[in-house]
Amino acid sequence: MVRSPVSGLKSGRGRGRTGRGRTGRWRRRRQRSQISTLKTEKPRDKTRSSVTFPQLSQQTSSGEVSGKTEILLGRLHLQDNFQQKLSPADFLQIRPLVKQHHVTAEKDVAHTSLYRLMMLDYRARYIPVETPLKPAMSEIPETKDIDFDTLLNATAETHQKEQTHVYPMDVQMAVFHCSDSFLKQMMITKLSQCQYALPLLVPDPVTMEIECPLWTFRQITKTWKVNESKDGSNIVTMKSVPIYKAKTPLVSFFRLGSLSVSKSQLINTVINDRHRTFFHKNCPGSTKSRYLMDGVAEIAWYCPAGKPNDDFNDCIAFCNLHGDALSTEKQRDILIKKSSINIFLVESLQKDEESRSLISPLSKSHKPLICLCVDDRSGAVKTKDGKYKMGLKDKSQSDVSEGLKKIIREVLSLDGSSLKPSFQLETMAEFSEIRVDESDPACERGKSAAMKIVDLLTKDNMNVSKIKHKFFPCQGRLWHQWCKIHKELYHLRGDIEKEKSQKQQELKNIRQNQCDVSCSKLMELFIESLSSLPQTDKEYFLKWIQILIDALSIDDLSVILKNYNEKWSEFLDLKNKSDKSKMKTQKKSDLLIKKQTELEEISSKLQSATFGLEHIFREMGQIYEAHRAIEGENRHTDWSKYPELAAQLMISGHPMELMDGDAGHVPLTWISSLLEEVIKKLGDQRVFVLSVLGLQSSGKSTMLNTMFGLQFAVSAGRCTKGAFMQLLKVSEEMKKDLKFDYLLVVDTEGLCALELEGNITRHHDNELATFVVGLGNLTLINIFGENPSEMQDILQIVVQAFMRMKKVQLSPSCVFVHQNVTDVAAAEKNMDGKRRLQEKLDQMAKLAAEEEVCNADCFSDVIEFDVQKDVKYCAQLWEGSPPMAPPNPGYSESIQDVKSTILSKASKSAGITLSQFKTKIQDLWSALLNENFVFSFKNTLEISVYRKLETQYGNWTWVLRSNMLTIENQLHKIIENGNLDKVEVSYLKKETSKTYEEIKKEMTAYFEDDKEKEILAQWRGRFETKITEFHHEQMSTVKRKLDEVIQQKEARKKLDDKKPEFENRLLQKSKELAQQLKDKDKDEEEFKKQFNSVWSGWVNELTADIQSVEDINLVKDQFTILKELGFEETLIDECKKSYKYTKILGLGDYSDYVILRKKKDLCEPSQDTEEDDNHTSKLVPRLGKNVWTKAKSLFKQNVKTKHKQNKSCTVLSCDEQEQIRLLIDKTAKQSLDTIKDKPVEKRGYTPTDLQEVAKHAKEEVEKFGLNQKYAFKKDFIVDFLLYVFFTAEHWLLNSQKKFKMKNDALTYLESKETQYYTVFRSFCKGNSSAVVFGELICEKLKDSIVEAVCNKSAIDLAGEMKCNFPVFNGNRLNLEKHVLKALAENENFDDFITYITNPRTQTEAFIKAEVKKYIFTDHKDETVNILRKHVLDLNKFVANALSTATQNVQPEKQVTATQEEQSQRGDINMWLKEFFRLLKDELTFDNISSQNFSDINDFEFLKEEIKKKLESITTQMSDLSLHKLKESRLKPDEILIDQLCKCCWVTCPFCAAVCTNTIEDHSDADHSVPFHRPSGIKGWHYRGTVEFSINFCTTNVASDGRFYPYYYSEETFPYKLYRTAGPEYANWRITPDESKLAYWKWFVCQFQEKLEEHYNLKFQGRGEIPAEWKTISKYEAIKSLDEM
Repeated sequence: MVRSPVSGLKSGRGRGRTGRGRTGRWRRRRQRSQISTLKTEKPRDKTRSSVTFPQLSQQTSSGEVSGKTEILLGRLHLQDNFQQKLSPADFLQIRPLVKQHHVTAEKDVAHTSLYRLMMLDYRARYIPVETPLKPAMSEIPETKDIDFDTLLNATAETHQKEQTHVYPMDVQMAVFHCSDSFLKQMMITKLSQCQYALPLLVPDPVTMEIECPLWTFRQITKTWKVNESKDGSNIVTMKSVPIYKAKTPLVSFFRLGSLSVSKSQLINTVINDRHRTFFHKNCPGSTKSRYLMDGVAEIAWYCPAGKPNDDFNDCIAFCNLHGDALSTEKQRDILIKKSSINIFLVESLQKDEESRSLISPLSKSHKPLICLCVDDRSGAVKTKDGKYKMGLKDKSQSDVSEGLKKIIREVLSLDGSSLKPSFQLETMAEFSEIRVDESDPACERGKSAAMKIVDLLTKDNMNVSKIKHKFFPCQGRLWHQWCKIHKELYHLRGDIEKEKSQKQQELKNIRQNQCDVSCSKLMELFIESLSSLPQTDKEYFLKWIQILIDALSIDDLSVILKNYNEKWSEFLDLKNKSDKSKMKTQKKSDLLIKKQTELEEISSKLQSATFGLEHIFREMGQIYEAHRAIEGENRHTDWSKYPELAAQLMISGHPMELMDGDAGHVPLTWISSLLEEVIKKLGDQRVFVLSVLGLQSSGKSTMLNTMFGLQFAVSAGRCTKGAFMQLLKVSEEMKKDLKFDYLLVVDTEGLCALELEGNITRHHDNELATFVVGLGNLTLINIFGENPSEMQDILQIVVQAFMRMKKVQLSPSCVFVHQNVTDVAAAEKNMDGKRRLQEKLDQMAKLAAEEEVCNADCFSDVIEFDVQKDVKYCAQLWEGSPPMAPPNPGYSESIQDVKSTILSKASKSAGITLSQFKTKIQDLWSALLNENFVFSFKNTLEISVYRKLETQYGNWTWVLRSNMLTIENQLHKIIENGNLDKVEVSYLKKETSKTYEEIKKEMTAYFEDDKEKEILAQWRGRFETKITEFHHEQMSTVKRKLDEVIQQKEARKKLDDKKPEFENRLLQKSKELAQQLKDKDKDEEEFKKQFNSVWSGWVNELTADIQSVEDINLVKDQFTILKELGFEETLIDECKKSYKYTKILGLGDYSDYVILRKKKDLCEPSQDTEEDDNHTSKLVPRLGKNVWTKAKSLFKQNVKTKHKQNKSCTVLSCDEQEQIRLLIDKTAKQSLDTIKDKPVEKRGYTPTDLQEVAKHAKEEVEKFGLNQKYAFKKDFIVDFLLYVFFTAEHWLLNSQKKFKMKNDALTYLESKETQYYTVFRSFCKGNSSAVVFGELICEKLKDSIVEAVCNKSAIDLAGEMKCNFPVFNGNRLNLEKHVLKALAENENFDDFITYITNPRTQTEAFIKAEVKKYIFTDHKDETVNILRKHVLDLNKFVANALSTATQNVQPEKQVTATQEEQSQRGDINMWLKEFFRLLKDELTFDNISSQNFSDINDFEFLKEEIKKKLESITTQMSDLSLHKLKESRLKPDEILIDQLCKCCWVTCPFCAAVCTNTIEDHSDADHSVPFHRPSGIKGWHYRGTVEFSINFCTTNVASDGRFYPYYYSEETFPYKLYRTAGPEYANWRITPDESKLAYWKWFVCQFQEKLEEHYNLKFQGRGEIPAEWKTISKYEAIKSLDEM
């Protein structure tokens, strides 16, 4: 045998007789007294990695015990945890999977054992431990002959120094001693679930003080059934009791001395002969060396199943004192006192004097005593006073067991309470000799705080349902009423906005009522404790609350469940009987309805009686939501701290209610705030969301508890209601395999719950399934048993949920877990099961596809699914029949296999951030509130990511545009300088390639590295294509522009060729005039007078033979064109003078412009209107009664009308008005585009340009009017054509001006007057040719530099504003918000109407106004600095060009020139060419003739003269007027308009809201806008009335209303199917919301009268403005834009 490494240690069973009797007892007392006076020794060196124990007296052997315990803890690597205790947080983490059937290193045994215990694997006790390699057996030395005697005499070599493996129960107790009280409680609860005995009395390994760990029993509930006979029939009663409260007989077993029989094994045969409840010496892994078990008393309970073959008919506690009872005096005495029956195992009462002396007094007491004698062959003997003796020798284990059971039954069946006193765990605290763990100060403080609350609850002896009503008023009737009304908001009928306002007011009133009743004493106490208690005290407090509340409700629950089961049985019996007997249908139906009603009443009671900690947290949530709704965000109130308190608990591992199971509602405000606080504390961590779905009581929570060691409620009386979420941290060693920080588990209530039947239909299950499937990255679908109908129920619900996810482009994965399978190992059976499951899923997918209108032929079309990998089979949970059956180890193994699959799938996902999870909850729940989930779902996270992408796209396109503008500007100068006559796309491509490639790299990095890359992936291809298209478009646009410049230059070639001649002659004339005046004294004024007197003559002389370009007269041309089109002069004059044409596009009513055609059907007033019964159909009137009334007025027919209220109604419907407006806008734009295509700048204006567009516009109007029920008057056509001319006028005049400047010699020469006066004056002053020539060059450079500075500054300013100015640096939506803000601040109704009817026009006007404000007001100094910078840069550039040109070209007379320099000798003409060559890339200029300056040969002098003049010009240009920017070729506002307005401008067909997509052509995505408007803003009204419609289209689409899509429509369409109403509607995505945006409500109220006047309609009747709208201030309206 292998000896213990510590000498002198013997097991309890191997103890000799030494030390027994009085001497032994005296020695033990002395040891104990010495232990009590111990002093703690100094801490050991930290390098020794071992726990420090108190130093015991050298005179006792207790020091030896302490040392052995230290060695044991060291072997188990627990030495650091004896003082720094293990906690649940150390184990409630995602860790590497524990390998089954794997040999474990001794150092890992403790942790592995605990992990497996948490997984409900009762084999946690029997973990194989690896041993050092050693010879398997001793070998006999080889000799020639080995006889039989040699073999018999051979002995194995004993390895004296080898240590035995650790005793399994020592491992358990070592972990117990090294755990904090919360982990101990978890551990003992799991041991109880494994049907193992639990430590009742535990000696402290150091002080040997006896402790009763009562706290660890507090979460254990035992359930059993009692079979009682009553009135000749058997009645089975179920009892479910917290074990610490259970009053049961206690049977205690004691061993006296060292025996060959195992006491623990004997107890197992009495309690459960199929399970090792108590560990004994014959169990695997048992050794003789044990350190921590002697003196430990363990307890277990026998729980009957209510069957005839039960060993005992009621619950009995069995206690086992380990070790020799003679040496554990204190524990023995306590148990003898508490026991109903004491059972002693002795070797022989005759031989063992010490045992005899102990038992003798007990035999005289009234308490039953059973002595089991090992060496006695006698059968069971009973004395008169109820004492029993039974011999064990030569008896089988089953005989002993049956005999013992019989005696126990006999004793317990005797009448008289004195014979069977009840044992209750809580009474253990009565003994002063033992310490109860609940005496810990933190535990006592926690309990004290909890008791204050429980005392409140029990004060008036109320039942649980009344307790909830009194102390939790916010979550009862008020909250349920709020949920009901809130859901009704999404199913409005009638006057929708009025009804909505009314319901919103009701919701507000309910919230106010909640605020009024939210100050209950209970909640005050709870919050105070939660806020003020230290962390450990707080944990105790919460545990105590749950324990004490459970104890309150468990009795009520048991009774209600019993009643429910009885009624359910009666219902089924009745149903079966009626089917068989063919009972009359009516009678059968009445009885069934009656029973159903009774079941629902009991179900309601069950709901009321269910009471737990979650209800307190729910109340916290409701108090928070109520105050937040009434008071808004307030950081300085008690309720504002609630989310933070709850967040701390969630982080520490507490499950939090996500969906209220009673109300079936998600408290979004509370959940959002809670998660925000979690994010504040943890950061925006990534989580992998695991959700679970399954039928009620199918073992979902048990599965999660087994899988992750959680503690979700699992008893039948406390099934999960709603949905709960719990955070599980990913351990450090797993982070290398997983890309997220936490696993977030969502556990849900069961589908098809019995208590929901009748009042909550399949809709609830679909809602719940859709919600949790949408939340989860992976959903576990739990199928229990092999019942095909039950399987079909859940599969139908689940498949439909996944179908919805597919339609809203969410892609979770799933794993099916098939529980309670009888034979998990049968591969053939499993294959067949998988085949049937696949068939069923495919069938359900087809059904769901029909219901959800989606194409899917099989389940794999709905979700990525592999039946071979994604279906797991699990063994049944229990190994035998409950309540005494332990969990099946195969179940634990199966669940670990499922966990492995989950982690494998999770390793491929990065999960989502907590903020994304929060957003997902909001999106899913908001969509579920509407009837059509797919139609209503709005993925806020995706929208947010897409908006950021739009902003990035705007930045990328700006970089490309800015680069292209710079290239265009440079090429424009080169073309103007005559150095380029053709622009190739290949050149542009080459020049932009570097920038383009950088942008492509940026895009790649963005799509691949951004934290939202999984979401971004869906748009990558589209945006890469768009950026390529943008690049190509930019190149094409620039090429087209530059080609036009080349064409214009060619067109003015004639003039350009004459320019040198003009200049030479003008210079000559100036020089000659100066010579004439040279000797005369003249002042500046005289010079000017003399010059002016001859200048006009010179110009006329030079242009005498050249025809001048005449000015155009557009007014005359327009008049002529209109006359030619057949309109009277007087009509044209009237229209011109009225100026009405300038505002024709923004008119609200075009009725004055039309006359009704005479039709027979107009005379039938009975067909006037068509309204739904619910009065929600709204749109323009079909030409009915109201039209007829107006028509009679127009045709001066005196016909009476019965409907006076319709007299004021407009002749034209809203839609007809809109059609006319669209005609005007569309035709005017087409006309302007046509005119812009004319080469006016190149060849000048001709009247045919206007004539052509006028003719086309008139034809468009006539064509439009052909199919209308009205005709346009002539004044409309005239006003319309004048408007077309008006829109083109500015462009024509500007283009003609440019043409004239570039092609008219007279205009050109007149522009040079100042330049040649400067030359003349210089000659007059006698300046040399070099000085005059320098001045001439500088005059030309000045204009060129101004132009270059302005163009460069325009690009820079546009870039500065695009990148740094908040108005322009975002996406399309950001610009929209600023436009709306500006409109509200200015309060100009006409601007609003322009924005509503023509948003692009108003947006362009806004951009121009903002640019003007930026440049001339807000950032004037910065703008001036940009201009100055460019002036300085260009002057420096020119100075460098001067120096280089002068250096490169030497005068011919320079004698000392080298041979190389001689080759560069030249005249002024060569110098001039070299100078201009150096400038051509940056400046444009006209060529200067050097003909009159051939005498210049000192280029250095010329250079210095030009530099002097340049300095003067630089000083002047430093104060360059900002207004010059308006005259430049490139303008900042136009650049920004090109950049920002190249987006989608399609408007909502209902309310004219503008699509906010940054991409102009986004045909692969629907039009959308974050918030819509009241449709009356666009002029919508109820057909046949003058009543505006004030409904938001986002509210309408969730209502049951109908509408006419067009003014001529005869058919109405449901708003819910608006996409089917026509092409305009089909591409709009309008998701239902609560129309929260206050902006447009304020607008309607602010401009009510003007809107009524504009549209000739009234805000009355169904269009009456709700009172709540009128309370909105402008500040609130503008602030609401931040919600967009």
